[in-house]
Amino acid sequence: MPDLSPELEEYIRNHTEPEDPLMEELERITHTLVLNPHMLSGRIQGKILEMFSRMIRPKTILEIGTYTGYSALCLARGLKKGGKLHTIEKNDELEDLIRSFFTRSPMGRHIHLHMGDALDIIPRLKEPFDLVFIDGEKAEYPAYYRQVLPRVKPGGYILADNLLWNGKVTHPPRSRDRSTRGILEFARMVRNDDGVQNVLFPVRDGLMVIRKKEK
Repeated sequence: MPDLSPELEEYIRNHTEPEDPLMEELERITHTLVLNPHMLSGRIQGKILEMFSRMIRPKTILEIGTYTGYSALCLARGLKKGGKLHTIEKNDELEDLIRSFFTRSPMGRHIHLHMGDALDIIPRLKEPFDLVFIDGEKAEYPAYYRQVLPRVKPGGYILADNLLWNGKVTHPPRSRDRSTRGILEFARMVRNDDGVQNVLFPVRDGLMVIRKKEK
């Protein structure tokens, strides 16, 4: 979280519900065995995602960017009875790890893992979504938004991670920095979209909450 002292970060952790043993194990294994473990949502953001999901009570969730499955397991806890979560991961080297933890979790039977490019997979998912969590390829955020917004139910929500992008969004991006350009374009699209409401929370690397207006 930006601009917080280690003491305040520890205070926040001490006053947030702890992880269960399975999630602690997943976090530990991710940091031990997987490249770029900073990509993991982690305990605080994971609890925030879980809380949003429990408040919204979605029937169907779409997650773009599974990584090792931590955020999917958090989001799935808020599903309505009989609900499902579709999660999409491009890195096939993570599949066995993801599936092993989904299998061991009581939420795993509600989660459908899709391996491949999200922009190819999303059109094949036929149902509308109550909640979408975008945490995939940053350069593709605008394309994700164009694909998922029509599929979000009126009154539904999109959560988008990494909207502060380690502070890079406050400076003109380099010509080859497709990720920063994607984040900036996504933020512009949302800001200029009269069909949604949004707020950007300074949680970790920036979490934007977008609500599709009801007509």
